Amino acid sequence: MQRRTFIKLTGVAGILAAHRAPAFAQGSKVHVVRWVDFIPEADVELKRQAPEASKALGAEVQFEFINANDLQPRITAGIQSGSGADIFQMLYNWPQLYANGLVDVSDVAEAVSRAQGGFYDAFDAAAKVGGRWLAVPHSTGGNAVAWRRSWHAEIGLTEFPKTMDAWREAGRKLKAKGKPVGQALGHSFGDPPTFAYAFLWSYGGAETDPSGKRVVLNSKGTVESVKFLTAFWKDACDEGGLAWDDTNNNRAFHAGEISATLNGASIYIVAKRKKDTIKDEKGEPLWQDIEHAAPLPAGPAGEAALYVPFQHAVMKYSKNPKLAKGLLTWMHQKENYGKWFEVNEGYSVGAAKAWEEHPMWAKIDKPLQVFRRAARKTRMLGYQGPATAKATESYSKYIIVDMYAKAVQGMRAEDAVKWAETELKKIYEG
Repeated sequence: MQRRTFIKLTGVAGILAAHRAPAFAQGSKVHVVRWVDFIPEADVELKRQAPEASKALGAEVQFEFINANDLQPRITAGIQSGSGADIFQMLYNWPQLYANGLVDVSDVAEAVSRAQGGFYDAFDAAAKVGGRWLAVPHSTGGNAVAWRRSWHAEIGLTEFPKTMDAWREAGRKLKAKGKPVGQALGHSFGDPPTFAYAFLWSYGGAETDPSGKRVVLNSKGTVESVKFLTAFWKDACDEGGLAWDDTNNNRAFHAGEISATLNGASIYIVAKRKKDTIKDEKGEPLWQDIEHAAPLPAGPAGEAALYVPFQHAVMKYSKNPKLAKGLLTWMHQKENYGKWFEVNEGYSVGAAKAWEEHPMWAKIDKPLQVFRRAARKTRMLGYQGPATAKATESYSKYIIVDMYAKAVQGMRAEDAVKWAETELKKIYEG
């Protein structure tokens, strides 16, 4: 982003050049709440940048990192009490749900978009409400199946299965050898929904029709998907995954307990950065045996993916909304964002398309290259309808995840789908 754009948006023309703190910000503070990143160095980089941002803005910049599953409760509490952090990280299409409590940040978002090749389509669905940007797109967390190359070779596979049927057969053989698939299917923000929604779509299922007003979940495709996952779970999976959150499969993979799992790039990156401690059963660095396949294997309706768009929203109750917008502008300046981007090595990729051409992609390992254009492929919560607040409410209540979890635990597929249909109608048609 050009310097004049930053100065215009933050209202500090002439002040930065004079090395003085902007008058509007003196004595002020901007508080940002984000998740604890699965790439620890990413949080370290933001903490490192905080003093630089503070100097540029003439105000204290404070980053707070919390468990991702605690973000929504904190956002809700802040809006209800009218106090709290100035900026919250938003996932998926959360800005739709919290629209009445968010500041219009279209000036910042549109400037970033123009300067960096435009945002991916998923962000229009996720962060734009009534034509206004209510959060500034920041990055996308792609996902892929991380899998053990040598273990799959033991059952005659040199490539990851391309279809769900083939994956079930491979998983059955691996589970018999004590090397099951590991999939989180509990109440957690990332891995359970990114698996469950993409799995549903790959069988032709959807929550609503294209209008988003009529629930169409109870279909042949949905029922077949539930039946398949029930069998897949028994035949191929670590059945403890019902209680897993987004950290359990990472730990299980690194511990050599599972053969494959849907995840971001963090399993590979962390294994390589901790190569002296994360080793395979032969005592060799585990990262050397990890490969990525994306997206999930195809179901009868083809391939589908749900990745996680991340944004930053400024809260209406903030006493320093202008300062908060100034910080977001500063964070997205090429030199500042670029340092954070490089640390991620493909785990979180840019929200804007220009970052696909960053020199980092020529340096990182081949298994990570699958994430370079990941953000082009994702659908959004609510598909095949729009990404509305109702779609976010459905996600927040884990209805689709629980539909599969109930069936895995013994409920008839038809009854699990009927239960989910009833819950969705309370949201979409109630």
